[in-house]
Amino acid sequence: MTDMKAPVTAPLVDPFGRTIEYIRISVTDRCDFRCVYCMSEDMNFLPKRDLLTLEELDRIGSAFIARGTRKIRITGGEPLVRRDIMSLFRSLSRHLGQGLEELTVTTNGSQLAKYAGELADCGVKRVNVSLDTLDANKFRAITRWGDLGKVHEGLAAARAAGLRIKINAVALRGVNEAEIPDLIRWAHGDGMDITFIEVMPLGDIEPMRIEQFLPLSVVRARLMDQFTMVEDSYRTGGPARYVRVGETGGLVGFITPMTHNFCESCNRVRLTCTGTLYMCLGQEDAADLRGVIRSSESDGPLHTAIEAAIARKPKGHDFVIDRRANRPAVGRHMSVTGG
Repeated sequence: MTDMKAPVTAPLVDPFGRTIEYIRISVTDRCDFRCVYCMSEDMNFLPKRDLLTLEELDRIGSAFIARGTRKIRITGGEPLVRRDIMSLFRSLSRHLGQGLEELTVTTNGSQLAKYAGELADCGVKRVNVSLDTLDANKFRAITRWGDLGKVHEGLAAARAAGLRIKINAVALRGVNEAEIPDLIRWAHGDGMDITFIEVMPLGDIEPMRIEQFLPLSVVRARLMDQFTMVEDSYRTGGPARYVRVGETGGLVGFITPMTHNFCESCNRVRLTCTGTLYMCLGQEDAADLRGVIRSSESDGPLHTAIEAAIARKPKGHDFVIDRRANRPAVGRHMSVTGG
């Protein structure tokens, strides 16, 4: 058992020898969009009393930093809709240069015009913005509630604040697959990298999502007809694997949970806004950290709980698209787990 009298600084290593250096912290399950592959249109959100306070989120994040976590990504839902969210960024930023190497955020861009400057002031250097189409009508159809104009305003504000931007686009058969080359040219033309993501079977949403699954192996083969793509060693700490496009000079990433399991090098865990720690996005096993931190002011039990959780981290996920069963591999929505 860990000696709780001295500061706990030993790195977290899972049963397969992978050091945990990256945590994604969801601060809310709420969002101002209702993307068809992420949420049902009529979502039942968690009562606010079930959510960790921003101080509790900071406490858990700080405990992970003490154990060797070098990167924290703030996610949601849409993280920037949470009240007083910038106080969490300001608090976590005290660790930058003191163990924490990067503090980032994934956002739908709707609130970036308001917060881009503050994010930069908190030491955020890079943001991921989820954007699947440049067609305003299609954007509204995908997000149900979204306004593409507001996202473009947010991107402009982020660039003005000096933030590096990466676009995340979910590849959707019959929806945006014909746009993918144009998305690349647009992103690279504005100095942004772009990553494409396969639809993941999370949450009971609508049957059409299964029909929208588009293998990125197919996307990549099509892109090779238009672009010169060279493998690139660039990494952000996440699962994306990158190529550099000769015609634009920019990077294109591919996240392939369905067609190519990337779990062998997984260094990540996810904390939900309720304090549930998922050691794997594609598995149901989890650890309750909310109960631990609310039952003790000492961080000793928190470290013990984190160690026990990491000791159960599985080798990989079991994602599969089952068109016959027409059901998700994991019952919880992506917005619950954290993007």
